[in-house]
This record gives sequence, structure tokens and C-alpha cells, in this order.
Amino acid sequence: MITGELKSKIDRIWDSFWSGGISNPLEVIEQITYLLFLRRLDDLQTLAEKKARVTGGVIEDPKYLPGQDHLRWSRFKNADPDVMYKTVATEVFPFLQQYGAQVGGDESTYTEHMKDARFTIPTPALLSKVVDALDDIPMGDRDTNGDLYEYMLSKIATAGTNGQFRTPRHIIDLMVAMTAPKPGDEICDPACGTAGFLVAASGYVRREHPGTLTDAVQRAQFHKSMFHGYDFDNVMLRIGSMNMLLHGIESPDIRYRDSLSQGASEDAEKYTLILANPPFAGSLDYESTAKDLQRVAKTKKTELLFLALFLRLLKPGGRAAVIVPDGVLFGSSKAHKELRRILVEDEKLDAVVKLPSGVFKPYAGVSTAILFFTKTNSGGTDHVWFYDVRADGFSLDDKRNPVEANDLPDVLARWAKRDGDEQNRARTEQSFCVPKADIAAQGYDLSLNRYKEVVHDEVEHRAPLDIIADLERLETDIQQGLIDLRAILS
Repeated sequence: MITGELKSKIDRIWDSFWSGGISNPLEVIEQITYLLFLRRLDDLQTLAEKKARVTGGVIEDPKYLPGQDHLRWSRFKNADPDVMYKTVATEVFPFLQQYGAQVGGDESTYTEHMKDARFTIPTPALLSKVVDALDDIPMGDRDTNGDLYEYMLSKIATAGTNGQFRTPRHIIDLMVAMTAPKPGDEICDPACGTAGFLVAASGYVRREHPGTLTDAVQRAQFHKSMFHGYDFDNVMLRIGSMNMLLHGIESPDIRYRDSLSQGASEDAEKYTLILANPPFAGSLDYESTAKDLQRVAKTKKTELLFLALFLRLLKPGGRAAVIVPDGVLFGSSKAHKELRRILVEDEKLDAVVKLPSGVFKPYAGVSTAILFFTKTNSGGTDHVWFYDVRADGFSLDDKRNPVEANDLPDVLARWAKRDGDEQNRARTEQSFCVPKADIAAQGYDLSLNRYKEVVHDEVEHRAPLDIIADLERLETDIQQGLIDLRAILS
């Protein structure tokens, strides 16, 4: 957790951008991302120089070539505002755009995403203020770095319609904990945005499997081939890459890709875990949709095509936790029914966790659920575990203020018992299991209300004739009262 003092510093940086004329929160994050990347390059160069001095050798993996020292953060940060602005605008950013090629094809994906960097800070005064503020923030601790960037990303979610890019962190943490990433996993989010799922998965592995980073083979896999993300928004790729970098992931595979148009043939059966909240854009151009996905689901609905994509990307034995709109659970089209049949009959559908409709407020009131499934290519669904989440620790209105009611810890606890005690739970409970045969009999409808039994309290009502008799007596009393009143007034 970051302290109030650090939050205040970030808030002041944010306010400086807004008062300086940059009001788009994504643009603010993007410019901060560039500056943080430049600061990191300088830090890495400094470490390499210290190592070379101690060993008496040459600088390994130099970030700057001879004659480029004036482009380093530690140099230009001390210049006068006008000089700094000119240096950054005319030399530092062109250097940043060409950085990957200059160093001979640096394997980091960060350098690939920086080639389209645009410098949009409008004045020397604003640049000087932001550089001074960022330089004053301690960046030596990985956890602090990650928390700082998470705090900045949270400002996207409080700035209007751009909040669509961010899944609530507590929902992400639940999905990660339920799928329990482990060393050796190949984790993918085909619509990664700011890489929140990948960041949370990396934190889980560090926390639950601390030996990962002490074993040379596991450490290399963790940094270079465990995390994969696709997006077709270059701004999101830069932000997501920096989010991973500041959370201590050296070389994640964050790539530009329109997942639905380019198809999944290249990465078919490559991943062991998929964590995603794909966009529910409704529909897209059928002609642009990858043919290998159309063969699974002949539809224009993006949420169905993404489900087909997930099945294509997973290795046999791979598992997935993905957020879908409620329509996926009960939609009546041929594509809806076929995908649900595939999940139940051909793969192993593990669980349906129904989320309250206010989870994504104030940006959307859409009702959603989390699907958990395992790719087997040979069936395996004996029963499906359902959980009806009614509270997630926040109010379900537009304000989303913290509240005491929170079912998420119970979801995680009961998930661990889904093959045991949960089998004996009645369908009147908040969670219960439904045999595959019952689901097949309902046409593979996966909506919780299809199987949940509601117990109505028995209420005894008075006989209708007794009620009528009472009404007649009241009417008689009213009439008598009117007669008495008329007599008094006459």
C-alpha cells in the first residue's frame, strides 16, 4: 500500500497536467509512462556503469551510446525549463522512438511499444514541474512502484467513460485466487488493456510460490514467457507494458493484435491459463472475423467469439476464468447454445459465479458472470458449481463506496469445497452444484435462476368474506356518521 504522502505527490502531478491543459486521463498516464521509462533507462545505465567500474570490464547492455549522455534523465532533469523542454522534445523523444533499433533489437516489448511515443506536454513549465515531482518519488522498491502505477491507473476508472478499460481489482484478485497460477504456467489475456489480470497473476505467483524467483529456470520463465497479453490499442499496450515493468516483470509478451480478426491459429493450444474480461461490443464485421473462430461460433457477437478464441488458445488441461455478460448464459441463438453445449459436453465447465449488476458501475450496469472451465477435448463435466454473489464489498450504486457486506471471501472458501461439502448444498442456498444431466435437460441454459429454488414463506390470509364483512361494517359506520353530521348542521 502506498502512503498518503505518496498519493498526495501523485495527485499533485495529476493536477499539474490538468491545470497545464491535458485533461484526457489516458494522455496523462501515457506521458507519465514515457517519463518513467526514461528514468528507468537511466537507472539501468547507472547500475551497468557501477558494475563495470567494480569489475574493471566494459558496460554490459548499454542503454545509451557514446555522445548521448545529455539524453539521460539524470542530466536533463537539472537543466533550465526551456533547455530541458527543447532537449526532451527534439532529442529525447526521437531517441525513445528509435531505442529498440539502436540497442540492436532489445528483447523487451517496452521498447517496441515506445516507437510510437508522442510528446504532448505543452509547456516548459509543466514539463519541469512534472519531472521534478517524478524525480522526488522513490522508485527503488518494486512493490511501491507497482502500487504507484496502480493508483494512477485507478484515476482512469474515476475519470468517466475510460473506466471501461479497468476491471475492478477485487474481482481480478478473486479470479486469480480461484485459478491459482503456478510456476510453469503460460498465462494469457487476449484483451489485456492495462494488464491488470497479468499483474495480479504475477503477484500471486510471487506470494504463493516464493521459490520461483530463486530457481534459475523458473525465474527465466517467470520474466520471459509466463505472461502474454494482446490488445489493438497502442496506448493500452504502452500503459500495460509499463504496469508490468513496474511490478517487476522484465520481458512480458505484450503484443499488438486484433484477437478476433487475426484469429488464434498462430497461438493455438499455447497457454495453460486464460484470465480475461473481453469487450462486450455487441457485434463486429462478420467478414473481418477470423475463419477459425467462425467455425466454432458462426456469429457476430464478440463475447461468443472471444469464448471460441479462449478454447482455441488453451492447451488440453488448460483452465480459464473469464467474465461474460449474462446473455451468454441463456441466449437462445444457435451460436449461444452450441458454445454452451461445447463447454458442458466437450470440455469441463467448472463453475458459474453470478456477479451483482452494480459491479461495473458507474460505467455500465450490465449483469455479468464469471465462467470457470478447463479444456479437455474429451468432456469431464460431472456437475457445475453455481454461486450467487449478492455483495462485493462496495455499494452497488454509482458511488461504489466500501460497505461491510462482502461475499467474495465466501466464494473462495466454498470454491475449494466444490467437490466435497458443496455437493450436499440445497438449491435454496447461495451456492450449490447442478449435475450435468440437469443442465443438458434445460438445453444447456447456464443462468443461475434456472436452477435456484426459492422458498416462499407461508402467509395466512383472512378469508375474503370476513374482509368484505368488515368493509360493510365500516361503510355502515361512515353512512351513520354522515347522517349524524347532517342532523347537527340542519
